[in-house]
Amino acid sequence: MRLETERLVLRRWREEDLEPLAAIDGDPEVMRFIGDGSVRTKEQTATALMSMERGWDERGFGIFAVELRETGELAGWAGLTIPGFLPEVLPAVEIGWRLGRPFWGRGIATEAAGAALRFGFAEAGLDRVISICHVDHHASARVMTKLGMRQERETVVPAHGQPVRVLAITHGEFDVLHGG
Repeated sequence: MRLETERLVLRRWREEDLEPLAAIDGDPEVMRFIGDGSVRTKEQTATALMSMERGWDERGFGIFAVELRETGELAGWAGLTIPGFLPEVLPAVEIGWRLGRPFWGRGIATEAAGAALRFGFAEAGLDRVISICHVDHHASARVMTKLGMRQERETVVPAHGQPVRVLAITHGEFDVLHGG
């Protein structure tokens, strides 16, 4: 599976993605609003990568590696998954993203997430997608708003007690805002 946008390639994962992804997951500033805020080891990132690939095999959608078209550099990831960490929203599919700091503030998350949403609605047959972010993660909330998502609720993640916002968009709403 491969998607292309003006600046990005969204693709399945490769073995050589582990090192740059581990660097992203090991950055305390990147991980500040993820889960309980802990950084991940290379081994934890490797386990997460295997899980992301398994998601594709099990559901036909998943988390894309996001690379810059111009350089081939791995910027991070964006894609669709089941948010099992927040049982109160299930059944649901979540759009999420994580980028390395050099790629922040350049519209890459919005561009990648928009492509992944388009795929989810057009190719994976989804009717509704949510996104979840820590209540203080204003950059992610801006991306959600740019995508046309609307807030549904605020709640707390049971495993670590962090307060989060849940936003959502339907296929029809996405089509109206982004031209199908």
